[in-house]
Amino acid sequence: MTFGTSGKLYLSDLVMYDRQTESLWSQIEGRAIAGVQTGAQLERISVQTVTWSQWRDAHPDGWVLSRDTGADRDYGRNPYVGYDEESSDPFLFDGEADPRFAPKERVIGLGDPGDPVAVSLKALSKARVLELDVSGDAVVIWAVEGLRSALDTADIAEGRELAASGAFLRMVNGRQLTFAAADEGTFRDNETGSTWDILGRALTGPLEGSRLEPAPHLDTFWFSWAAFHPETRVLVPSE
Repeated sequence: MTFGTSGKLYLSDLVMYDRQTESLWSQIEGRAIAGVQTGAQLERISVQTVTWSQWRDAHPDGWVLSRDTGADRDYGRNPYVGYDEESSDPFLFDGEADPRFAPKERVIGLGDPGDPVAVSLKALSKARVLELDVSGDAVVIWAVEGLRSALDTADIAEGRELAASGAFLRMVNGRQLTFAAADEGTFRDNETGSTWDILGRALTGPLEGSRLEPAPHLDTFWFSWAAFHPETRVLVPSE
């Protein structure tokens, strides 16, 4: 299927449409909410928002989108200046705000509908590592500072600093690992002493070349996660 933007909002979240049946789909859920496809669910694919340098170092031969778009506004400009002010009201959101976090505090959302979990990104950026059980899986979440907000200033490169995050299953070759923060934005497992990067790659040590399996997660605003997962657990990592 191919998708476009409908121009509609559902709980202040973007609504897509598919060009084959013109059904409407909730972006955050990946679920058809109107039309002949109602109830259909798209398969989730794990993605991360990281800095260009983190991506380039991991994939020196990787492909990137051309900057020659034909549009007047380039990728480095933000048309929604100040949108991510934590205490500001979400655009056209008329639901009841969950008071556990500020509406636009950034959280990492994990788990299935039976066990949703929200982790404060601001707190995780200081703690850097959090291990938890989500929907029956042993998961580790990491954070590394350096990412810039794309919704703060007009020039994205000048936006305030956030943290890039990653969520992974802790099992490698049938062995469950535990992790701690290491130097230069890396992490170290306590069992083998191998060093890992934010993308879940073992860079040095006995496990060099191994990759952790990504755990489905979402970097989003608290109001949006809470609106679709009102029974979510919340976690605030401590330093």
